[in-house]
Amino acid sequence: MARTARRAGPTAAVALLERERVDYARHEYEHDPAAASFGLEAAAALGRDPGQVFKTLMLVHERDWAVAVLPVSARLSVRAAAAALGWKKAALAEPRLAERRTGYVVGGISPLGQKTRSPTLLDDSALAWPTVLVSGGRRGLDVELAPAELLRLTGGCTAALRS
Repeated sequence: MARTARRAGPTAAVALLERERVDYARHEYEHDPAAASFGLEAAAALGRDPGQVFKTLMLVHERDWAVAVLPVSARLSVRAAAAALGWKKAALAEPRLAERRTGYVVGGISPLGQKTRSPTLLDDSALAWPTVLVSGGRRGLDVELAPAELLRLTGGCTAALRS
């Protein structure tokens, strides 16, 4: 029996947006497996400023987890993220563990609808945009929504995360 493609149904991120009746836009593009950067690929494919397209990174500290959401064109200051979380230090999560924790694949990890919810930090540059784009839960899918809605749905807060 053939496997059904995952694209058939909504991702957990899209399902959350629908369930919460959030005003959002869905943006799909053809993902190139050879792309060097998932986020920059999305920005280019969608014709958006890389400062408006945000990536989702998973952080760990001992047994604690957190989500950092920042522009695809920026580098994360792990030290700043740790300080914003009240941690002494942090590290980027191993991709395999991030996938297991979130229920998404690397390159498609969304801050929305994660399997296991974690504290979320949104880079304060998001507030300069009326809307931001984040992964919709799979490679080749971004969702666009107001930063305030992203914060509400994740229970997150803003912080300066760029190095």
